[in-house]
Amino acid sequence: MSQADQHHRIDYIEFPASDLPATKKFYTDVFGWKFEDYGPEYTSFQDGRLAGGFWTESKPQSGAGPLVVLYSTDLAGTLAKVEQAGGKIVKAIFEFPGGRRFGFLDPSGNELAVWSE
Repeated sequence: MSQADQHHRIDYIEFPASDLPATKKFYTDVFGWKFEDYGPEYTSFQDGRLAGGFWTESKPQSGAGPLVVLYSTDLAGTLAKVEQAGGKIVKAIFEFPGGRRFGFLDPSGNELAVWSE
């Protein structure tokens, strides 16, 4: 799929985890996911179709959902559209290994993120 085809589609999903080694073992044993660590507090997974990650959270909140990460070919343009549509930016654009991203709350208070290379 081209970058244009991926624009504004769910591209990556993140979950909190209280025990990364146990989490990795569980998803490897049950689903065959492959993992790549990015330091002691973050691991990325590939399930064969979709990628995602787990971050260390000492007490994951019950009822708190995963972080859905959308892809954008124009990160600044998408941020502007989020603000214009009434979204609240909760994490300004920042860099990470592999790209840049920002986080926002939708009008219902759901947190999502958008990333780009």
